Amino acid sequence: MDLSTLLAAATAAVAGYLIGGIPWGVIIARVVGGPDPRTLGSGRTGGANVLRALGPRAAAVSGLLDMLKGTAAVALVRLLGLGPAFEVIAALAAILGHSRSPFIGFQGGRGVSAAYGGLLIISPLAAAVVLPLFAVVVLVSRYSSLGSLTGAVAGGVVLAAQVLAAGQPAPYLVYALAGPAMIWLFHADNIQRLLNGTERKVGQR
Repeated sequence: MDLSTLLAAATAAVAGYLIGGIPWGVIIARVVGGPDPRTLGSGRTGGANVLRALGPRAAAVSGLLDMLKGTAAVALVRLLGLGPAFEVIAALAAILGHSRSPFIGFQGGRGVSAAYGGLLIISPLAAAVVLPLFAVVVLVSRYSSLGSLTGAVAGGVVLAAQVLAAGQPAPYLVYALAGPAMIWLFHADNIQRLLNGTERKVGQR
């Protein structure tokens, strides 16, 4: 690997991580004068916990901005013409930044919105499959975490199929595997609560 490739990879990783690390849930709480989402519910800064802390409007704004972090990270790399491998690096770094933000003591959300935002650029088809599936699972079960886990797997399967059967760039297979794996890892406590029957439902304070 030559120096230019290393610099491109480092640029994609750092940019993705810092963009992903913007803690919109905390910022919105300060703007509206509401409670910091880290002090309530799961203690996370993602949309589901912002909903518990600040209500649906703030949660919608927070979720949208978190999604745009993943989109921006991948779009920036694409605009720089760095190629699919570096798009994947940026997308995965954005997920990590969202979950382990350097701006709030390496706390954060679970990476779902940022992952979806990256998927919108990498595979609009997979993103189109994920959104209604997520909505149906959440509406039926009232578990946001279950919708996220299901959507992550579905998005990964669709993207992997595109790579293997439809000729999409091979590096995207890494995102199809690593993206869902990170989402499931960051949901470890949710998974345990789902198994125990103690997981919080949407709207539950």
